[in-house]
Amino acid sequence: MTSKALTLPAVALGTWAWGDSGEAGDGYFGSRLSESGLRDVVDRAQSNGFTLWDTAVAYGMGRSETALAKALTGCHRSEYQLSTKFTPQLAGDGDDPVADMLEQSLDRLSTDYVDLFWIHNPADVTRWTRSLIPLLRSGRIRHVGVSNHNMEEIALADRILGEAGFRVEAVQNHFSLLYRGSERAGILDHCREHGVRFFAYMVLEQGALTGRYSPARPMPEGSSRAAVYNGVLPRLRALTDRMEVIGKDRGVSAAEVAVAWAVAKGTTPIVGVTKADHVDGVVRARGVGLAEEEVAELEALADAADVDTRGWWEHEM
Repeated sequence: MTSKALTLPAVALGTWAWGDSGEAGDGYFGSRLSESGLRDVVDRAQSNGFTLWDTAVAYGMGRSETALAKALTGCHRSEYQLSTKFTPQLAGDGDDPVADMLEQSLDRLSTDYVDLFWIHNPADVTRWTRSLIPLLRSGRIRHVGVSNHNMEEIALADRILGEAGFRVEAVQNHFSLLYRGSERAGILDHCREHGVRFFAYMVLEQGALTGRYSPARPMPEGSSRAAVYNGVLPRLRALTDRMEVIGKDRGVSAAEVAVAWAVAKGTTPIVGVTKADHVDGVVRARGVGLAEEEVAELEALADAADVDTRGWWEHEM
């Protein structure tokens, strides 16, 4: 079995946007980034106890991992945890594509192990899950998670790992007020019953649930998220307005209410951060305690918006 239990902060910090080049319109987010700015993010996060950093090869084809390693320069390896992924669609044609991709990630991340290693999607659960076992035995990866897997695929991966004395210790799926497929499919209940951490990504729906964007203030032109969300922003107004009111009563923003909702659901939200003040927002969100009635009200408003934000890379849960 894994030598130590999986112990992580209540919120993970996401670096998907760090894969953007920094040029406007270049990348999924259209983010403007700098090495000094990302270093400020790390400093603020580490000092507030947010020490788990989630990345992937697929985020800018390695740019996110490289940028993260540079930003963490000067931090001792014991002071932070790294979460990265094997993406089947990017696999090479060598004898062991999982090990090969991991080695490339380790090189970019300037480390000799990752704390949490994910199969990014269930392209071939049996094939790729088996490849994790020797990496666990070697200590190159400490814990295993599966991402974008449904209940049947999670069970299959867990069975394969179990034969070698390991198990699926975490699940990472798209989960937000607008997309609750994992809850409806029983995956959240499964995780609670079996001591598996459920990581919720896209909690803010790429900014659509922050209250920052509206038809009058659309997402950055030319970014991939603008094409997905700008057309549905009018339908989200009632929800984001209510989130702003709930937040105002507590001195927090709509975005922080969205994160607090994910915490209230018993998940570990992955919050994308590109500025130091984004970390301040995570700190505030951590202290918000939403009442059950507020959670239910927000979910009802989200259902009424009738927006399907399932990504092109996801299948039905």
